[in-house]
Amino acid sequence: MTTNKLHSAKPGQLQVLHVEDNQLDAELVARALRQGGFEVSVVVVQDEVEFTQQLRACRPEVILADYNLPHWKGMEALDVLRREDLDIPMILVSGALGDMTAVECIKRGATDYVLKDGLARLPEAIRRALHEKNLRRLRKQVDEDLAKKVDELARSNADLEQFAYVASHDLQEPLRMVANYTQLLAERYRGKLDDQADKYIHYAVDGATRMQTLIQDLLAYSRVGRPEIELKPTECDVIVSSAIKNLYAAVRESGAIVTFSSLPTVMANSSQLQQVFQNLIGNAIKFRGANPPQIQVAAEEKEGAWVFSVADNGIGIAPEHVAAIFTVFKRLHTRQEYPGNGIGLSICKRVVERHGGRISVTSNANGGSTFVFTIPVGTQAQPEGRFISHEHDGRYFVSR
Repeated sequence: MTTNKLHSAKPGQLQVLHVEDNQLDAELVARALRQGGFEVSVVVVQDEVEFTQQLRACRPEVILADYNLPHWKGMEALDVLRREDLDIPMILVSGALGDMTAVECIKRGATDYVLKDGLARLPEAIRRALHEKNLRRLRKQVDEDLAKKVDELARSNADLEQFAYVASHDLQEPLRMVANYTQLLAERYRGKLDDQADKYIHYAVDGATRMQTLIQDLLAYSRVGRPEIELKPTECDVIVSSAIKNLYAAVRESGAIVTFSSLPTVMANSSQLQQVFQNLIGNAIKFRGANPPQIQVAAEEKEGAWVFSVADNGIGIAPEHVAAIFTVFKRLHTRQEYPGNGIGLSICKRVVERHGGRISVTSNANGGSTFVFTIPVGTQAQPEGRFISHEHDGRYFVSR
């Protein structure tokens, strides 16, 4: 069925918009499609005005176009498709088309080309074009669904971070009251009541104290996830020295020796990066063996990133626990063996990833662990497309 007028296609018919000025050629094309197994509905047009009208009216599945017409060039149909924001395959059907011209047409956006003396190839070219269009549609749908899920996840994470921050912050004052009064109760009535009462008071004081520590850890974890962090040149020698000073009591009590030298200056949030070093060095001291801790901090530049390592001679980590050690609240030991809430390494992981790096650990159950993390050289870290750094008033920021 070939016509120059608008019509409605029957269900199952292939809707074709054909740009052609020769009626006989249009009939030959329609016959080739029917012989190729298609039931077709064809609208034939000769100029841009007709083409645009029919394009808006019948929404064809495929467009066939002669390369040259008296008043219009078939390739200009691509410009109309782009203006209308339509993804419809366009196949050139021409009497003569040199290889160079054909390649140039494909580059400009034509799906394929078929010579008029080889119309037997046209049905297969259309099937392939429709298949490719369907694949594009599916990919676009997948991309849109993925982008929607990413946006939903980002909103959910932001809500959770805000909830964790607000809940933890608002819980501090009533919990402080509970902790203070239970401690006051313990001081005033210890030994004046029976042993069972002393035990209950001890449980209350211990629980309130641990809850305070947990809330402070949650606040620290939620602060790391704030939407934007400031980056600036950070001397790692300086922040490692500060981290060791903050750990002075633990270093002195354990007899730890921490060595480092010639650490680089990197673009980072200094307080957060210091927290990473402090947590890693603090863990090396906490999880020590029979000998005094020996801790070595080093760095080397490799493949566009600074690779930092913190190695120790501690008790080590069993292989089956290495994969889960950075999970929040993951503990490998009881509180009686080692204090803490199991949040320090998860903070390290979050900080490093927010800076565009990665963190890992190698260890064995016989002793000794080495934590390795990376910080990209420069300021253009974009891990997994989620974070990008930018400059404002001479300061650098990393944001979602």
